[in-house]
Amino acid sequence: MPSTYFLFLSIHTLGENMNRFVIGDPKDCIGCNTCMAACSEVHKAFGLQSFPRLQVMRNDDITVPILCRHCDDSPCATVCPVHAIKHENDTIQLNEGLCIGCKLCAIACPFGAITQHGSAPLDAPNHYDSFSFTDAVKRDIRTAPNNTDVHNMLAWEPGVKAIAVKCDLCYFREEGPACMQTCPTKTLFLISDESIEQANRKKREMAMMGSPVVPR
Repeated sequence: MPSTYFLFLSIHTLGENMNRFVIGDPKDCIGCNTCMAACSEVHKAFGLQSFPRLQVMRNDDITVPILCRHCDDSPCATVCPVHAIKHENDTIQLNEGLCIGCKLCAIACPFGAITQHGSAPLDAPNHYDSFSFTDAVKRDIRTAPNNTDVHNMLAWEPGVKAIAVKCDLCYFREEGPACMQTCPTKTLFLISDESIEQANRKKREMAMMGSPVVPR
């Protein structure tokens, strides 16, 4: 079970569509970067960007991994002009093949959890001939504007320059997020409706034990 560090999460209003996310406990993190290495390896093996989806942050007192919180009302998805970021299976997923590298999602993210260090994904087309807004919304066909007449300083190629990367909860792994599995101190936890309800229950039990006896 997560430590009492996570009890604050129980302020979230429970709902059947709450997004899941991974969070790190600074009390146990030793700053070994094993989580970052595991993240990089599993995504590279799956044909996605190899840049790690989490960053271990450090100051004088603590180290802790910072990841995407998969916000229910995600600002990154709101600002994405090509709808490359969408809500899917109680998570927020980023389609690397649709990303045009505009960096708006990274600017909008309040946690700094989206980075623009990617390059061409293995399944990205070599060129794009036209743009279809309908296709972009449906994510059925990866198309984008023709930029052959644009000045080189402004030209971009979807899926090639500055691909955005963020935590995807290793949706392609039955075992779940690789960072959680490999962390030697079990610093990382998956937060979900169930885990928040457990935290709520623990707080109610603590409140019950501390309640004064009321004379009748």
